[in-house]
This record gives sequence, structure tokens and C-alpha cells, in this order.
Amino acid sequence: MSNPDSTAGLVHATEGGWRVPGIANLHSHAFQRAMAGLAERQTHPEDSFWTWREIMYRFAARMDPDSTYAVATQLYAEMLEAGYTTVCEFHYVHHQPDGRPYADPAAMSKALIAAARDTGIRMTLLPVLYMTGGFDGRELSARQRRFGHGVEDFLRLHEDLRALQDASLRIGCAFHSLRAVPEAAMREVLAALPTDAPVHIHIAEQVGEVQDSLAVRNARPVEWLLREFPVDRRWTLVHATHLTQEETRGIASSGATVAICPTTEANLGDGLFPLRDYLQAGGRWGIGSDSHVSVSPVEELRWLEYGQRLVTRHRNIAVTAHSPSVGETLLRGVLDSAADATGFGQATDEVLLDAAAPALAGAMADDVVDRWLFAGNRPLVKQVRVAGRTVVSEGRHVEGEAIARRYGETLRRLLRD
Repeated sequence: MSNPDSTAGLVHATEGGWRVPGIANLHSHAFQRAMAGLAERQTHPEDSFWTWREIMYRFAARMDPDSTYAVATQLYAEMLEAGYTTVCEFHYVHHQPDGRPYADPAAMSKALIAAARDTGIRMTLLPVLYMTGGFDGRELSARQRRFGHGVEDFLRLHEDLRALQDASLRIGCAFHSLRAVPEAAMREVLAALPTDAPVHIHIAEQVGEVQDSLAVRNARPVEWLLREFPVDRRWTLVHATHLTQEETRGIASSGATVAICPTTEANLGDGLFPLRDYLQAGGRWGIGSDSHVSVSPVEELRWLEYGQRLVTRHRNIAVTAHSPSVGETLLRGVLDSAADATGFGQATDEVLLDAAAPALAGAMADDVVDRWLFAGNRPLVKQVRVAGRTVVSEGRHVEGEAIARRYGETLRRLLRD
């Protein structure tokens, strides 16, 4: 790891701008980009994640491989323009709306892979195992059936997708949540997975989930997972919003990564991750844009910090004894977890920030990251290169116009149907 007291390896001055490393987006549901802004009308006096989920189910029912490709290419182009160069796609919309597999059971997965390849973003595809509708083992509802798999079918899908891996594609595994995958199925899948496959799971996102786990298992979700499974650096726990101090320390000592998604967690009213305690425990973490109400690592990192400032009524929370810069601490955090969470090792992708932008006027190496994250909302990314390929030039994806045109046509059709 580079010296935390310097910007060495983090920021490089170059002709035309400042080079910073590409950022990994650790949690994405690509199809939800198309419904961003469409769930902001009250449907119940106690609107929450659970009422939002009903809207999401209705929208998911409209998606097919063609629309998935169109939405994902738009999303991934936007990610690249914002400085994300890798995406972990937590993919659970597998089948036709009535639950029957497509003629090619991997059709939806392959649409996402094609979108990633065509836009040039690195992808860690995480096919999701989704089996039950709650901790009590109830069957999937009619709207959840297109998400479901048995263990044998899931492992077959995973094996077929692994055959597609290349330099820009990794295949990991995701358990949707503890409420959606029985313990025995988790153990069977983990035993069959290649040891290099990253493992991701939604966990402790909502208070209701924690309460249900306590009622059925007499243990909190993270408490139970850490006790029952060998959680280590290959694991990424998504959200982990509602933690006790013991759970916070337990995740940190396990070496797992927490994928924090501040704009989605705020949009859904989930709660705030205990960042200060987790940093003090030495925990590893990254960020994700999840439902894509925002597609910006700047906003995720900024609001990760700002949420802590609001709840503590203090400033400059995400710092360490060795790094007093909030921006550098945040950027180093997402870089340090990326290799294990994505399975790509140390990627060498580059993002060029525009030195001519007013927000970076007079910038120095030791303040450029703070200014990028905290000096306004004008996009500062000028160029992005992934694996040596230029995918963003002058702030725009090189195929941006054609991608946006196809997305617009698709979204108008989805909203009309």
C-alpha cells in the first residue's frame, strides 16, 4: 500500500489535467436506472423501502434482454463519464415475467455482458441466487418468480457464465439476502464455487430485516452470518446499515468489504452506515450506485461524508491519523477494497480530471482530490481509459450519442407499455 502521508500513486499531474485511478462501483442493479425519479410520489403515509419495492417489481416485469441491453449501455456510459471504470452487477432479473426461463437461460446475463463490452467498462457479473420470500421460507411471490433459481440450475448458469470470462469480465456470485436464500443452499453453493469467485450479499439494509431475523433466528443478520459462515476478504456485504458495535468490529476483523450506497440508502430512507466506528476498527469498504438515482462517485463519496457530519454535527469525519484529507481518505478507501470485491486484482484504469475547469484552478497535488469531491457539481472528468482503451473523451462517452438515442427510444416504449 502506498504511503498514506502522501499523494504518491494517487494523483499525477499530466498535460491537460490530473490523473487519478478509476473507481470501482461495487453495487449495481442496471435496470433500475430506467425507473430513477419515478418512485418519488407518496403511495402510503409510511413510505419506505418496502413500498418502493412494489414499484420496482412492476418496472422489473417490463424488462427483457433487448431493453436490458439498452438501459445498461446508457448506465455504463454514464458511469464511465463519471469516473467509474469497473461495475459489480448484482443481477437477479433472470427469467421471463411469468418465471419461465428464456430459451437461453443466460439471455439476461448476456445482455448485461454485451452492454459492458460495448461501452468498455470492466464488469464483475454477480448472478443472484434468490429462492424464498422471507426468513420463514415462504415461496416466492408471483412478481418474484422471474428472479428465482434452484441450486442446481443456479450452479449451471454460473458455470456457463464462467466460460465467458476474459480480461474485462469476471463472474462472481451473489446471495440476494439471508431472507431469500436458505442456509443449506448457501452452503451448497459456496462449496461448489471456484475459490477465486467474489461473493456479495445484501444484508441489514432495513430495520424490518433485522427484526425478522431476530424473530426467526434469534440473531441479527450480520451477527448470524459472521457466526455461521467463513466470511473473509472474498466477501462483500452490501449496505450493512444497521449494525451493533460488535458487528461493526466483526466485519472489520473478517477482512470483508462493505459496499455502501449513500444516495440509494438516502433515497429509500434506509439509514446511515456507522462509518466513523468502522474506520476506527480498520474496516474495508467501497461504494456503489445501486438503484442509480445518482450515477456519480463524487456524490456517493461526498454524501458518505456529509451524512456523518449531519448526524455527529462535526466536520471532516472520514480521516485517519495518517491522512487528514477527507477526499484522499475516501479515494484510498475505495481503491484498497476494489481488487478483492471485484476479482480483478489491481486494475490500472485512469481518469483524467480537467485542469482547465474552474473548480481546479490553481490546484496542487495535495488538494486536487478534495476539490474534485467537494467543490461543486460540474463534472470534472475529461478522459477515461480502461485497459488502455479510451472510452471517454472531452467528458463524453465515445459512443454516447448513439447509446442515448437507443436508450430514449427504449424508455419511451417501457413507459408506454
